[in-house]
Amino acid sequence: MKRIESVNDFVIKFANVNGTGSASANNMFAKALFRMGLPVSPKNIFPSNIQGLPTWYEVRVSEKGYLGRRGGVDIALSVNPQSMAQDIREVAPGGYFIYDNTKPLDLRLIRNDVTIIGIPLTQICNDRYQDPRQRQLFKNVIYVGALAALLDMDFKVLTNLVQDQFKGKEKLVLSNIQALELGNQWARTNLECPIGIRVQTSDKVGDKILLDGNTALGLGALYGGATVAAWYPITPSTPVVDAFEKYARRVRIDPGTGRRNYAIVQAEDELSAIGMVIGASWNGARSFTATSGPGISLMAEFLGLAYFAEIPTVLFNVQRAGPSTGMPTRTQQSDILACAYASHGDTKQVLLFPGTPKECFDFGALAFDLAERLQTPIIVMTDLDLGMNDNMSEPLAWDDDRTFDRGKVLTAEQLESGIEFGRYMDVDGDAICYRTYPGAHPSLGAFFTRGTSRDEKAVYTEKGEEYEENMLRLMRKWDTIKEYVPAPEFVPSGRETDTGVLYFGTSEESSREALDYLAEEGIYMDAMRVRSFPFNDEVKSFIEEHKRVFVIEQNRDSQLRTLLMAEFEFGPDKLKSVLCFDGTPISARNIRKQIKMHLDGNNVTPLHRNAVATGAGGSK
Repeated sequence: MKRIESVNDFVIKFANVNGTGSASANNMFAKALFRMGLPVSPKNIFPSNIQGLPTWYEVRVSEKGYLGRRGGVDIALSVNPQSMAQDIREVAPGGYFIYDNTKPLDLRLIRNDVTIIGIPLTQICNDRYQDPRQRQLFKNVIYVGALAALLDMDFKVLTNLVQDQFKGKEKLVLSNIQALELGNQWARTNLECPIGIRVQTSDKVGDKILLDGNTALGLGALYGGATVAAWYPITPSTPVVDAFEKYARRVRIDPGTGRRNYAIVQAEDELSAIGMVIGASWNGARSFTATSGPGISLMAEFLGLAYFAEIPTVLFNVQRAGPSTGMPTRTQQSDILACAYASHGDTKQVLLFPGTPKECFDFGALAFDLAERLQTPIIVMTDLDLGMNDNMSEPLAWDDDRTFDRGKVLTAEQLESGIEFGRYMDVDGDAICYRTYPGAHPSLGAFFTRGTSRDEKAVYTEKGEEYEENMLRLMRKWDTIKEYVPAPEFVPSGRETDTGVLYFGTSEESSREALDYLAEEGIYMDAMRVRSFPFNDEVKSFIEEHKRVFVIEQNRDSQLRTLLMAEFEFGPDKLKSVLCFDGTPISARNIRKQIKMHLDGNNVTPLHRNAVATGAGGSK
């Protein structure tokens, strides 16, 4: 058997039981590698119950800087008998399977093409600790210490990390370092260390940070001037409001009076939450809500009101696997169509697609400027992978000289100057009308806000021609919006090619890696990352300039592809789908496999569901 041998390039997958504290230990392992200067990409794959079911934690290490899921497992560390058969099956030939051999491994699970390493974790804990909870928690820390020996990690980095993490809690510092040393010493005494896969200190991280997208969104809302958050708790978006509240407590309290200059309201449901946001925004406060797919379904009617009445509204959608309750702790990009055309009747909503925590911060703040400038809902579309996992990112940055764009708001002085005011009157030809804040003037600038048809002065009407003109103006505003939303990013292949690739959000990293794989085989493709909807002319031109374009997305029904066909009227043969919808982040190997299936002449389109399921299934 030829063992996998590599330095600073591997995928390790931890298999644990949910509720045993394993995520903290696994995260410690990932952060230690990051501190060693290695680009890492950790993914926590956990069930929706409180405890007891299998949970996994996958860490990608790539000195080349690849941050998406590669696919495949080089090392599996399994301490969960429930999933052990699956765990060893996922290990690549030549890989390593590490398990708790306090009880012998079922002979039926043994593979001759995998190096099997046993560590008696339960026995070590039973001998060292008396308290059952300590035995459970420190088992995880012990295997991290053993991994440090097996992978030849800098052990001092781990101990320094523990000291930083538990600063001021000396008992926890000492006990965790002792558990690390226990595992490390056992491995060095009883095992051949290091194995073929090793790590060594590098300098490939630079000034990058590890941050989850939900925290970045909460900070973006804070820096974007939000003072009101109304929401109903739902996985995986609740941490957005938690982060906003955490930082607002630090900077939004008047130092003299102790008064809080912000409001956070937990509503009775998502419908109430979005209603509160619309009301606060109508009154001039920058406000937002955060939700996921089921919340979007409930908010649809109010989103239609905000679109039609042209009320600034900001919504953060951290997508998860649906439909219905679906898999609430798994990731997808499956709310694209639901958000783009949210509500009944003719509506179009503005979508932003961040791909990194920095973009979550930037787009989170930008959303408030866009909402007020454009007087329409802005929906920032992230997903569970970006929202709840630590992602390596450029540092967050803010220009202290930046001012908020409050859009077209008439002041009392402007109203008294004799300016003609009609709430839905297009004065400047950009289809964006002027508005006023409530109470701006005692007698001028008032208007009635309604969800029913009205004329330019906001007066109720059922005249067909006036309703039609208002709807046509909203379409003209849609063209104006294209000038304000983030432009797409073009990534040329450097070679002449008639094939292109489109991706968005968290699909970017794996897509870029897959394109590198294909280029090594002599297959070159231009790429473009879509960052917003409405699509601007660059997206249309990119598609027109290529014979075929692969659209990479994480849902079953090719939702971005459908949106592109609807907006630009491209035929189905022009756009080819590359899909992943099993609830795990899409992998580079999966993308490469599906693209090659197309190139080899296989018909893999959304019209043939069996082919899609075969092509998209799994993350190998």
